[in-house]
Order: sequence, then structure tokens, then C-alpha cells
Amino acid sequence: MTTLAPTQTSTPVLARTRAELAVARAALPGPVGVVPTMGALHEGHAALLRTARGANASVIATVFVNPLQFGPHEDLDRYPRTLDADLAICATEGVDVVFAPTVTEMYPTASPLVRVDSGPLGERLEGESRPGHFSGMLTVVAKLLNLTRAERAYFGEKDWQQLVLVRRMVADLDLPVEICGVPIVRDADGVALSSRNRYLTPEQRAAATAIPAALRAGVAAQWGGVPAILDAARAVLEAEPLLRIDRLDLVEVETLQVPHGYGGSSRLLIAAFAGSTRLIDNTYVSGV
Repeated sequence: MTTLAPTQTSTPVLARTRAELAVARAALPGPVGVVPTMGALHEGHAALLRTARGANASVIATVFVNPLQFGPHEDLDRYPRTLDADLAICATEGVDVVFAPTVTEMYPTASPLVRVDSGPLGERLEGESRPGHFSGMLTVVAKLLNLTRAERAYFGEKDWQQLVLVRRMVADLDLPVEICGVPIVRDADGVALSSRNRYLTPEQRAAATAIPAALRAGVAAQWGGVPAILDAARAVLEAEPLLRIDRLDLVEVETLQVPHGYGGSSRLLIAAFAGSTRLIDNTYVSGV
């Protein structure tokens, strides 16, 4: 596994309620960076925390498994909850405050009647496979940005569509925060780090290496245009019997539309199942 060197060790303040967060936030010097997570932290999250630590006077991490962004047949109940381990990672990375609310604390009325509409961007790609996911994600991100009042927020590029949508929400709603993307962190075999990787059997984990291999194949075929890129990536994925392709898309980096012509910047996006575990990954493609 890729290991990132720790920066400093401190004991973060643990806030479990809005009131506790407000008190802790008032004591922080600015600027403040926030890293929203669903917990089960790994070295990819550590990279986010470290990036935030290097650019801000104070850092808040949020740990909240958000039920609004899980569909009826998704893994909400089995999603790992590892708060003690998460706090240890936050301490190593010099986080000042960890906000880890309960579902009732975040949603006092059980299900919010008003939510953020993800719009057309949220209905494409992952939104087609996971209806309602992005509305739930944007709703909780908006709440966390308001509660933490951070000047900067940090998101990983592995969830590329999520990053695009959060940036669009902040721009369209004039929220006073800078959204910062952080590159994907990978294991030595190229597999993107994910909290869901722990669900994989050893055989499925080995099969998952076909996903970054497919991304590399797509990039190698980039001068053949969109069909060549997708065909090259698909061939690698289909050659691995333990993977089932859910989505394979090449899109412009900001519009998420199919690219036309050459010279632009695109992302090659993959979603595939290894058993019942859905894995996502993506990479930059130039000249398409």
C-alpha cells in the first residue's frame, strides 16, 4: 500500500453536535480548510488532510455516513464505521477539529423536505446508475460547508463527477468557499484507494487491478479518438472475468459531455462491480 509520511501529531477536538462544532470553530484561527468524509479513513483521505494542513491555519475533518446519498439497494448498513481509527489518522495529520454528528443531529426531521437539486449534471453518468445520489451528496456538503464556515474545502479526484458538481453548486449558489481537488492516491499495483476495497476478497482485489490497467490502455489509445479510447479500456475490463462493467465513459472535464474533436481535456471514467462491491476510478486524457 502507498504510505504517506505523517506530518505532526496532535489531539483533535471531537465535536458531536452543532453546538460543540460552533464553539470549536470559533476558537480556530483562519483560514480554515475542511475535508468532508464518510469515515473509514485511509491514505487517500490522509492526502486530503495533509493538503489542507499545508494550505490553512486550521483544519476541520467531518466524519458522517450520509444516508441521503445511498440508494435502497446500496451498502448503507454495512458501510464501515471506524471512528476511533479515523480519529487516530486525524491526530497524525494535525487536524484541529473532527465533526462526527449522528444522523439525528444532521437531519433532525429524519428526512429534509428541502434538498439541493443536482440538476442536469447530476442526472448523467453516475446519476443514471445511482438516482438521487448527487442530490443527497450536495445537500450534506452544503450543510457541512455552512456549519464549518471553512474558506477552503478538499475533495478527491477519484469521485470526479462529485468534484465537478460541488464546484458547480458553490459557483451557482455563490457560496463563499474555494473547492480544491486532490489527485487520486493509489496502491502500488495502481488500484485507487477506497473505503470499499475492504469488502473485496483476495481474488476480487487482484481482479481490481484491471481497472487502472484499463485506464492506462484508454490513455494509450487517445489519438484514435473517443471510440478507440473506449474500446481499448473495455477490452481490458472484459478480459477480467471477476469484474462486471457498470459504466465506461469519456467526458469533457467540466461539462461531463462527450468530447468532440481534438485538443480538449477529458476524463475517462470507469465504474465496475467486483462481486457486489462497486468500484470507481478515472484518469485525465488529453487531446480528445
